[in-house]
Amino acid sequence: MTALSAGTGVDAAALPLAHAPLPASDVVSGSPTTATHTLGEIGGVEIGVWEMTPGAASDTEADEVFVVLSGHARIDFTDPALPSIEVGPGSLVRLAEGMRTVWTVTETLRKVYVA
Repeated sequence: MTALSAGTGVDAAALPLAHAPLPASDVVSGSPTTATHTLGEIGGVEIGVWEMTPGAASDTEADEVFVVLSGHARIDFTDPALPSIEVGPGSLVRLAEGMRTVWTVTETLRKVYVA
C-alpha cells in the first residue's frame, strides 16, 4: 500500500487502483466500478485517490474537497436548489456531509480527495 507521509510524494495520476463493482442499488445506468486508495491522514482528515469508470451512480456524500486529475463527469444534486456541476481535469469541488448526488461519468474520473 502506498502511503503519503511527511517528506514523501506519490504520483496520484499513475497510482494503481483495484476496482470493484458498485452495489446494484447505487447504479443508475451502465456498469460503473470504483476504486479508492487511502494515502493517509492529517489531523484526523483522510487523504486519498478515488476513481470511477463510465456509468451513473447515486451516492450520499462525505464532507470533502477534491481535485479532478483526469476524466469527465457531471454531478447532479437531488436538492433542486443546487445546479449540476460539470467536472474535468483541474476542477476543485466542495461537497457537504449528507448531500445526495448522482455521478454520471463519461470518461473514467480520477480525483484526489480530502475528507
